[in-house]
Amino acid sequence: QEMGWQDKIAAQGVGVDGTRMQYGALCWRLGETGAEVLLITSRDTGRWVIPKGWPMPGLSPEAAAAQEAWEEAGASGVMNPLCVGRYGYRKCLSLTSSVPCAVAVYGMRVDKLAKNFPEVKERRRKWFPLQEASTLVAEPELATIIAGFLPPVAGRAAPIMGDDDDDALPRKRKGH
Repeated sequence: QEMGWQDKIAAQGVGVDGTRMQYGALCWRLGETGAEVLLITSRDTGRWVIPKGWPMPGLSPEAAAAQEAWEEAGASGVMNPLCVGRYGYRKCLSLTSSVPCAVAVYGMRVDKLAKNFPEVKERRRKWFPLQEASTLVAEPELATIIAGFLPPVAGRAAPIMGDDDDDALPRKRKGH
């Protein structure tokens, strides 16, 4: 039973101004010349975006982001539970209505890209160097997150942006 967007929105936590939370995955790998980011095309306009979606019952934010990375990009790997930043955008629900969304972004080191995945026929995916990827996305805050992304290499902690201290609490890991 697929939830329609109305149900999904009804299930969301809503911010003071009606903003809905979503979770996104910044899928990265180390390429020849440094970190690269996996971008996918959006289904409606075909512009470059990162995998993202609504919260899922029973999944932590980073696990929900990992699920979106799988469904939308066929990517799997190691999620970092620390939020690397947030950005806002308006999600168009129809030609005449849209809701403001805030996307909390989580880094995922991609280990594997599947040839077949749920949305394979609906999207394209491509690796880009960080700087190039940051110029391709439409949202300025997302561009900043990508341009400033530092892969947590060799034990260095990933930078935390934002002032949420609940992100610092250790979470129980759920098995996949």
